[in-house]
Amino acid sequence: MQYLNVISLWMIPVLIGFILLYATYKKVPAYESFVEGGKEGIGMAFSIIPFLVGMLVAISIFRASGALDAFVNWVKPVFDMIGVPSEILPLAIIRPISGNAALGMTSDLISVYGPDSFIGRLAATIQGSTDTTFYVLTVYFGAVGIKRMGDALKVGLLADLVGITAAIIVVVYFFGY
Repeated sequence: MQYLNVISLWMIPVLIGFILLYATYKKVPAYESFVEGGKEGIGMAFSIIPFLVGMLVAISIFRASGALDAFVNWVKPVFDMIGVPSEILPLAIIRPISGNAALGMTSDLISVYGPDSFIGRLAATIQGSTDTTFYVLTVYFGAVGIKRMGDALKVGLLADLVGITAAIIVVVYFFGY
């Protein structure tokens, strides 16, 4: 175990040293390349700010308008019928939209129901098995200027649905309900 600690401690400095030595060997100006990449990163950060602001405003409107609560109440009978706790539904809806909001909901569910409860385990598993699809599409597609993202959105939401379904199946199988 001590051996792994030493390896993890030295991994980053050795990697950086290797990159610098390899750049020297290939006669690449490493520092200048690093500075140029930093400039491009700052430009990229400024270019995605409008997309981030738009997405955050849309999330706030969605939650504040009561649309989330209305949708949860609409599909709650279906979830109750198949034996999935409806408390998890807001997390399943918000997770593809906002990672921070989903993390807050997961934290709330765990603090209310406990980390070893079925709902706590299910919330943690959903948090780890899905992605923030709308955030990814907004930021990355917006950064490179892709306007048509319909197919990527469909595939991303399908992947989130599969992740949520798999999380429910795995937690039921390993921990019961």
